[in-house]
Amino acid sequence: MTSHITHIWRLLKWGRTLARHGALTGIERDPLTPGPVRRLVRIARLGARVPRQPRYADAFQSIGPAAIKLGQTLATRPDLVGDHAANDLLRLQDALPPVPFDTIRAQIEQSFGRPLDAVYKSFDEVPVGAASIAQVHRAVTTDGRDVAVKVIRPGVIDKFNRDIATYEWAAAHVEMLGGEIARLRPRLVIANFKRWTVRELDLRREAASASELSEAMEAMPGYRIPVIDWDRTTGKVMTMEWIDGIKISDRDALIAAGHNVKDLAARLVNAFLRQAISEGFFHADMHQGNLFVLANGDIVAIDFGIMGRIDRRARMWLAEILYGLITGNYKRVAEIHFEAQYVPGHHNVDEFATALRAVGEPMRGKAASELSVGGMLDGLFAITRDFDMQTQPHLLLLQKTMVMVEGVAHSLDPDINMWETSGPFVKGWLRDELGPEAKAADTLIENWRTLQRLPGLVKRIEDAFPEKGGAPPPPPLSEIKLIRVGGGWRYALVAAIAAAAGVLGSALLHLHL
Repeated sequence: MTSHITHIWRLLKWGRTLARHGALTGIERDPLTPGPVRRLVRIARLGARVPRQPRYADAFQSIGPAAIKLGQTLATRPDLVGDHAANDLLRLQDALPPVPFDTIRAQIEQSFGRPLDAVYKSFDEVPVGAASIAQVHRAVTTDGRDVAVKVIRPGVIDKFNRDIATYEWAAAHVEMLGGEIARLRPRLVIANFKRWTVRELDLRREAASASELSEAMEAMPGYRIPVIDWDRTTGKVMTMEWIDGIKISDRDALIAAGHNVKDLAARLVNAFLRQAISEGFFHADMHQGNLFVLANGDIVAIDFGIMGRIDRRARMWLAEILYGLITGNYKRVAEIHFEAQYVPGHHNVDEFATALRAVGEPMRGKAASELSVGGMLDGLFAITRDFDMQTQPHLLLLQKTMVMVEGVAHSLDPDINMWETSGPFVKGWLRDELGPEAKAADTLIENWRTLQRLPGLVKRIEDAFPEKGGAPPPPPLSEIKLIRVGGGWRYALVAAIAAAAGVLGSALLHLHL
């Protein structure tokens, strides 16, 4: 286990790095920051040349890959880090220079236990992309297929585990200070961050996520996932179909190729809604660098290291919240927050509905280009403190992805109305899930499953309450208070009990005879 001194030393180094980039200015100035934390920040920046405009993304990049991933997570929390910091941290996508090819070759050969030439016919030494955890190369398999090969950076797993241990230590001590920071539940935020990162560090799990999402999206035309080459995939190397397409961020190239950018934007939004609401399993890293458009107009997603899951009950709540905000039914949105226990029961549902109206109404009647899901989320974050709403870590990925998808959609179609685009899908899904046919089907399924469990239930009851045997029930025994002794008295008591048992056993034997 890492010592306290080691954690403190790491934090001091990281704090110094953050201070040099001005990334601690907001924490120092925030009146809600606990006094001890503010004093540590002042010590960290002592003697440093702090830039006038904080460079958050540069600071996290200087610290290392784990910090880059943490920065990407914090980019979803404007309530925690502020709007400016959140926007700047969104730059952390492909942040690191590539690892030398000789190191990558050694990693691949060690993973497969054979030479690189035995696995791939050709392999481009220059990567097509390099990120905090892995980098991607183009290659051709021995059977002639063009593929993309993703390789984990050597040593990154150990560094991640080491750094995350310090994040956990720091979050626990900061949360212990109480107050506003405790409401934001930093320990749970770090725990979720750790879980997401662990998935990214095992490329077999990423490959499995891609395969699962591909099956879930088969029914949606115009959106697909590359095929995984399982024979050339290990925990540290993943091989998948090569995608020849235009990056969705290159709007001019898409238009020049004859693609309808308005249709692409709407299809992307509906693909995300289908994943999050219908399937409960969604691609949670849908930034512009991970989306391509093929010649036939299909949108192809890559990089499935971060995936989100939402259970059916939470999806129902989410869909009702979105539809309530779209239609202006703030009372129902407020009721759902209380049903989901996102808002403590001691608050008034009508007051919360009024607070929601203050968020939603300014968006109604505005031009399409002025409507924003991100703005709506920021508004919701702003009222969480007044109603003692704790952070919901299971929704962090969803919030992050909603903002990402909206950003990509707006870059394609600046006039897209996210409410109008998502409204029909959400309304249709709610009708299917909450309508009388759906309720009847759910009841039939639940009753059938209950009937299937009955034999096992009866068996467990019989095991717990067997039939009475031939012996009569024993008489009630008096409660005896036992003495507790130690040392030499314990052995004396054991000897006395043994002697008494011998005498009692002899008497019972004579009575029986």
